[in-house]
Amino acid sequence: MTKDKDSRLDQFIANPRRALWTLAMPMMLGMMVQTIYTIVDMIFVGRVSGDALTALAFNLPLLFFGLGLVFGLGSGVTAVIAQYIGAKDKRNADNSAEHAVILGLLLGLFLTVIGLLKGKTILILLGTPTSILPLAWDYFSVIAGAYIFLVLSIFFRSILSGEGDMKTPMIIQGGGTILNIVLDPIFIFALDMGVKGAAVATVVSQVVVALIFAYLMLVKQHSYINFALKDFSFSRTILSKIFKIGLPASFSMIIMSLGGGAFNRILVMFSSEAVAGYQIGIRIDHVFLMPAISVSSSLVTLVGMFYGAQRTDLIRSITGHAIKSCVLIAVVIGATFFIFAPKMVTVFSDEVAIRAVSSQYLRYFVFGYPFVAISMISGRALQGLGKGIPMLVLTIMRVLLVSVSLASYFVFVMGKTIEWVWIAQVISVMVSSSVATVWLLAIFRKLGRGELIEPKPAVSMSLAGKVQSA
Repeated sequence: MTKDKDSRLDQFIANPRRALWTLAMPMMLGMMVQTIYTIVDMIFVGRVSGDALTALAFNLPLLFFGLGLVFGLGSGVTAVIAQYIGAKDKRNADNSAEHAVILGLLLGLFLTVIGLLKGKTILILLGTPTSILPLAWDYFSVIAGAYIFLVLSIFFRSILSGEGDMKTPMIIQGGGTILNIVLDPIFIFALDMGVKGAAVATVVSQVVVALIFAYLMLVKQHSYINFALKDFSFSRTILSKIFKIGLPASFSMIIMSLGGGAFNRILVMFSSEAVAGYQIGIRIDHVFLMPAISVSSSLVTLVGMFYGAQRTDLIRSITGHAIKSCVLIAVVIGATFFIFAPKMVTVFSDEVAIRAVSSQYLRYFVFGYPFVAISMISGRALQGLGKGIPMLVLTIMRVLLVSVSLASYFVFVMGKTIEWVWIAQVISVMVSSSVATVWLLAIFRKLGRGELIEPKPAVSMSLAGKVQSA
């Protein structure tokens, strides 16, 4: 805790734009390290073989399915804690964090059991070729065994994000990612474990990350939030809020994982190299997604705090600033990728067919980057207001109703070539961003009329303790 005169909430209200970037930059740095890892990891796996790269590609929708549920609920935890802090209700903020830790333990155990029992069956349902299945299962079976550590890390990070501390998660996650990069070549090549070695390296690093989070937050009481799990008091209201905000986001991510699996099934009709090339393109997309996710995730915290403090004027202004900033970033990165795509993909694979697909995908999908930014920021702003349904509806529209449906129609009905799969994706993000904008403006109009403002709860414990310095 700090003895500074103003709390972090007061500082955020005084200068919202500065607060947005104060929160976003540490997260962006952490994601930068993570993006470097995902790229390096794919380079290492690609050097094992093209089949190893394809095996990893078929794992991603399955992994995203499990972790998508957790990330969504984590965003609910962030929003709820931020709202309670904004309303200066520290006791419920603490209790929300305690609910999150227990929820993380239960979810981690559930996902581990389901993954180990049904993982191979799901890989088959996702269309994994018989020749690739052993490699794909080698990777996933290791990851599934450590789901509980992955889940707890996500929830600890969500708790810190809710109180406005992005710096600590960045340091811990960044350190874990660097450890992962160091361990990758050891397990993959030195110990000759191949694609399974990449999974082992990931598990070891995530176990370390989860243990550090647990020590700092539960033992050292490093955060502004205080944990007293032995005195845990179940609250249906808190759990309901977390699920109300988080479950739609969870379902959104699950739908995206299903969409990723559907695209793999569509692309494998062309070749297994098409699947691998598409996954390389998605990894490169992370360079754009990194600032977009950082800003939009930070917006959940700010909007949640401002909503709790009943500062609706700040909600509208900071959301507009976030949209303009991310669209500008999208245009710059998109133009760079369009020009240099053929050179960029050469580091991932020696196979000409894989490179061609990756480069082609990037040169089409970069036109969708600005629309992705608009949709992402709008959905997260509404999440901060406690509204999770818009993100779910937008995802269903983008992935299932437009993207997958159009791509399937183009390929299976019209017999179009692979570039029409990318065209379907660009159309889908344009449609979803248009709907997101209309939805956001409608909610803002209601907010301006005071229709969405909830009465402030009775302050059960003063926010006299100052928030930990960033």
